[in-house]
Amino acid sequence: MWNCAFSPIPPWKSQPEVITLSKYLENLNPNDLFLELQAFSDGRSAHAWRCFGSHPAKTEDGTEGYLFRVWAPNAPKITLIGDFNHWDLQATPMEKIEGGIWEVFVPGLQRYDAYQYAVFQADGSYVGKADPFAFHAATRPDVSSKIYDLNTGYTWGDQAWMDRRAKQVPYTAPMNIYECHLGSWRRTGDGEFLSYRDTASYLVPYVKEMGFTHVELLPVTEYPLDASWGYQCTGYFAATSRFGIPDDLKYLVDQLHQAGIGVIMDWVPAHFPRDAFGLYQFDGTPTYEYADPRKGTHADWGTNVFDYGRSEVRSFLLSSAMFWLEEYHMDGLRVDAVSSMLYLDYGRKDGEWVPNVNGGHENLEAVDFLQKLNTAVFSAHPDVLMVAEESTSWPKVTHPVDQGGLGFNFKWNMGWMNDICHYIKMDPYFRQFNHKDITFSLMYAFSENYILPLSHDEVVHMKGSFFGKMPGDDPQKFAGVRAFYAYMMTHPGKKLSFMGAEFAQWNEWHYEYSLDWHLLQYPPHRQTQDFFKAMNAFYLQQPALWQQDDSWHGFQWLCADDNTANTVSFLRWDKDGKPLLVVCNFSPNHRKGYRVGAPFAGVWAPVLNTDDAQFGGQGLGDHDPVKTEKVPCHDQAQSLVIDLPPMSAMIYRCTRRFPVRKPAAPKAEQAAAKKAAPKKRAAKAKAAAAPAQEAAPQAALPEKPARKALPKKEPQQALPKKEEKQALPEKEKQHALPKKPEQTALPKKEDKAALTAPPQPKALTGRKKASKRKKRS
Repeated sequence: MWNCAFSPIPPWKSQPEVITLSKYLENLNPNDLFLELQAFSDGRSAHAWRCFGSHPAKTEDGTEGYLFRVWAPNAPKITLIGDFNHWDLQATPMEKIEGGIWEVFVPGLQRYDAYQYAVFQADGSYVGKADPFAFHAATRPDVSSKIYDLNTGYTWGDQAWMDRRAKQVPYTAPMNIYECHLGSWRRTGDGEFLSYRDTASYLVPYVKEMGFTHVELLPVTEYPLDASWGYQCTGYFAATSRFGIPDDLKYLVDQLHQAGIGVIMDWVPAHFPRDAFGLYQFDGTPTYEYADPRKGTHADWGTNVFDYGRSEVRSFLLSSAMFWLEEYHMDGLRVDAVSSMLYLDYGRKDGEWVPNVNGGHENLEAVDFLQKLNTAVFSAHPDVLMVAEESTSWPKVTHPVDQGGLGFNFKWNMGWMNDICHYIKMDPYFRQFNHKDITFSLMYAFSENYILPLSHDEVVHMKGSFFGKMPGDDPQKFAGVRAFYAYMMTHPGKKLSFMGAEFAQWNEWHYEYSLDWHLLQYPPHRQTQDFFKAMNAFYLQQPALWQQDDSWHGFQWLCADDNTANTVSFLRWDKDGKPLLVVCNFSPNHRKGYRVGAPFAGVWAPVLNTDDAQFGGQGLGDHDPVKTEKVPCHDQAQSLVIDLPPMSAMIYRCTRRFPVRKPAAPKAEQAAAKKAAPKKRAAKAKAAAAPAQEAAPQAALPEKPARKALPKKEPQQALPKKEEKQALPEKEKQHALPKKPEQTALPKKEDKAALTAPPQPKALTGRKKASKRKKRS
């Protein structure tokens, strides 16, 4: 049996903060095992699952079995119970080693054998605990853990995807996420869950056809209560067995990757439930949670808060994050409820929370943990996504840690979501008084890297579905769904929408029931789905909508204050300077002859109209290209007069840009140019003849010396120098054509003519050029 004893901290402690091992447990030598266990105790381990939980192992004499290891520092006694020993409390005692770690080797065990840790209390009673590091769990209501070896069985086929992911920069790439709850996206005819593999057969082709770039899964970490949607997790290393075994989830992720679709997983390090079999008071005392209930409990949620200042807890959470990225090839983690981690007074009244050492309400330990988490993740996997669900104005959430940020690379824009959901529920008449709801987000849109979410939180608890939020009759509701989705897709930021919105799910979401797929037999719902498909495809094809999401270079307001008409208009720019012009009308009024500014003159073609008849609209709006007019509007010199349908969004692209004409010269300059034209033509003719002379036969070369005797050159050689010009008589001075003739030097007879004659700078320039050509000839 493996055993090790901890010795004083060796010199290696000065190594980088996170130890990354490339070998699995069975290949670890005792020294490597020691280092990993020490890193766990120091809060630096990112791969603790390789040492803890259950793993296949051998004794020195070659006996095969499984090694179990668990952390429970204050437990007086722990035994392993399970199918293999008929759940006998005394049959398989565990041995306590240094650091509060317990272990035992059991021969002859098989995959799927169920087990628990019997953790004894000070009074002699015990509590059966699931393995915090278990890779698989029994199906609810059974709360046992199950043996599962992750190192055998599944062969990945997504290397091409992983290679592409490594080369992609997410900030300048399209990102359109489909948020999905596996338990209710689709069910069998009997209302049962689909397995991971069955879900793959439906979900993968559907998401690909709809044009989404990523799927975000609500938590698939093991959880006991369906009603928690997975956000009250008990198994931080176990894929929920509701839908199958771990290899089945790998298959789902693999199939999505092979279809070119990324996978993000919701991950919950903010809190955990108080179920007796879970992490709650694991060794009989607060172990994973803060001991002080003023820090360690969420009264509103009935859950406990992780102790982010405890080294072993930090290692546990850090390892969990890395586990899903490495073992399941997840492309990113959406970290849930970050705000509740950052603030000590989150959900607490005065007197119910404890200030930090500086007297503030920030949880400094949680801040440090999040920074360490993101540093470790991006050091090992710089191409993944770390997304924060953070609903406050905490600064620099998506800024690098070395710049004082939390280190995430994206953050949900909860402010935008709340504002837009407030706006769309209003009767259009009252929207004019709340116009800021659709414009204020641009005041801070580039302070962080944002994702615009229309998430699960907004379609539950009597809030209504996305379709149900819209005022008016059904045609107006469908039109509203199309218009606001187009607005979201053209607004700066990456995109996320919850399942069901794409076909105008009638009822709000309920975790116990499948989406209402039968609605697709009705034309309005099917046409709405067609619109989402077309809008998603358009988004992917337009770099202007995603290349510059993080700066004003990609966005320009045309009109943000037309509140009485419930309209907004703006430009989206790509890196090549090509814009899309977007006009949204959130009123039921048809606005014919609506004038909107254009950045340059040209022909602008409508490329997307949410009121198109194929999407269930009335077919109003521009169908043909529109030419700009030289009428200033919205701080632009040019403008368009468009047909703007009610409750719609119109998108235009410039298909032909008119050349910029230079201003016409004054009449005096035109006359001078006309007078100089014959001389210019003569000069051009002579210049054109010069190459012909150079190309003449060599027989003509002997005549070249005779050119020196041409009479025309003698007067040129006899011209007086600049100093001598000053001595010329007054009449000759006129013929000398100085560069800046002085009118006072003209004879009195010509004073009037000279003063009224138009200047001839172009003629003079032409004469000078002609004289130079004569010299060259």
